[in-house]
Amino acid sequence: MNFTRWSARLPGTQRRAAGRTDHAAAPDRPAESASPVPAARAERLTDAHAPVPAVDELPVRAVLDRVPALVALVHGPDHRVGYVNDAYVAAFGVRPLGEPVREALPELDELGLLPLLDQVLRSGRPRTLKSRKAPDSRYYTFTCTPVTEGDDAGVLVFATDVTDHAEAAERLRASERRQRETAVTLQRSLLPQELEEPDDLRIAATYQPGGTEAAVGGDWYDVITLGGGRTALVIGDVMGRGVRAAAVMGQLRTAVRAYARLDLPPHEVLQLLDGLAAEIDANQIATCVYAIHDPNEGRLVYASAGHLPILVRDESGTVLRADEPTGPPLGTGGWMHASGTVPLGPGATAVLYTDGLVERRYEDLDEGIAALERALSGATGTPQVVCDRLVRSAGVTADHDDDVAVLVLQHPARTGPDSDLFRNAALELLGGVEAAPRARAFASGVLTSWRFPPDLHDLGVLAASELVANSLQHGTPPMRLRLRRTDRRLIIEVTDGDDHLPRRRRAEPADESGRGIAIVATIASNWGSRRTPGGGKSVWCEFVLPKTTG
Repeated sequence: MNFTRWSARLPGTQRRAAGRTDHAAAPDRPAESASPVPAARAERLTDAHAPVPAVDELPVRAVLDRVPALVALVHGPDHRVGYVNDAYVAAFGVRPLGEPVREALPELDELGLLPLLDQVLRSGRPRTLKSRKAPDSRYYTFTCTPVTEGDDAGVLVFATDVTDHAEAAERLRASERRQRETAVTLQRSLLPQELEEPDDLRIAATYQPGGTEAAVGGDWYDVITLGGGRTALVIGDVMGRGVRAAAVMGQLRTAVRAYARLDLPPHEVLQLLDGLAAEIDANQIATCVYAIHDPNEGRLVYASAGHLPILVRDESGTVLRADEPTGPPLGTGGWMHASGTVPLGPGATAVLYTDGLVERRYEDLDEGIAALERALSGATGTPQVVCDRLVRSAGVTADHDDDVAVLVLQHPARTGPDSDLFRNAALELLGGVEAAPRARAFASGVLTSWRFPPDLHDLGVLAASELVANSLQHGTPPMRLRLRRTDRRLIIEVTDGDDHLPRRRRAEPADESGRGIAIVATIASNWGSRRTPGGGKSVWCEFVLPKTTG
């Protein structure tokens, strides 16, 4: 093949050639007008610089043979090889000329370059294929440029070695993968490994980190049994990504569990969290909703710090959105949070979730929440089934662009034999000397009707008597004695109108009082007290039932 005919025309060649032609054709001018530079100086300039050959006078083959990049020239519709430079031969070995690329340069076929050659030949426009790994285990960026000579057309293949860049990019991706795996591991380790199981609720939760291209966020959830049959539920989202967001999430979750043990109303818990979040990191903002379920009240008391609304589906399938009240996110400060309520009777299902479940790019957030409401209205089955259905209906996949946390709780409607294991009984006490005997008689009759064994019956009557006596001495009317049994425990609770909380103390031998709470704490499995929303307090204790009971 005539290589000269297929030589590449380098940029600027025609312009320089035209310049030399014009200079040669110009007539001689007088010496004095040829240049404003004095003759002596012009002579020195001429002597200092040797003449430089023009670009098109350089032998093209010699130039291409010395180029460190890989160069191949093919022509015709079947892409017959016209030339490969020394760098190409060094990389892939000697290649026969005049043969089609598919047979002569099989490495280009393996890289999928043949369709690109066809495209360049048809369109007459250059195309680039970036960072492909060749059979020699190095990475190249291929640029295919159309070349023509007369009626013949061909393609110049120019391959630049980008192995260093590709390996650096791979190291960076590997580092990012390790960081993401660290964040995911930290995130999962900070989430509850097993959810606590309240007596009156059935609960399931799921957490799914974002896809490999998305950094892990700070979504979290928790279930905390408060005692006395009450349960706290919390879900939150720390704004940001990576290990830092997961670490802040872990601190907030730990703080929530500590504040929950104080048995405070939801808005007071968020008030404490708000100050703590600002201390942890003033630049980190988190949303959170904290709710408390009391089976005696049949409702969910909650407070929200900039979080998405709780959704509640009643037994008929109607979905209620708990929008109010909602305060700003945690860490903003200067806001007094408030508590709200939403019904959660037998047969109801509530869903707490983070924005990854409903927020989509280019879509309104309210549309995502409305879609979740529609999915919840038709979702039945166990909490785990409902949880999985909601995640699927939202289109959450392994490559989702955000973390997703969902917490589903159900207050089951108990019927048949199961209903006998969940009972309530209450007695209003107006005070006076007859209150204590009435309370003992009431507790004895209820526990007998519930068929408790004698030892548990006697302990229950004693606990009820001591709690009522404590309320009579240190509280104010109205007073109420409430007994509640579940399939796992007996709960005894006394409420009165005084908000001074009792504490356990050591009574001296000569003291005539101060032993009631100590006795209750000794005989019961657990005890506690809290202030009630309308003023006053509640003091409770509970006994774990033998497995054979009921």
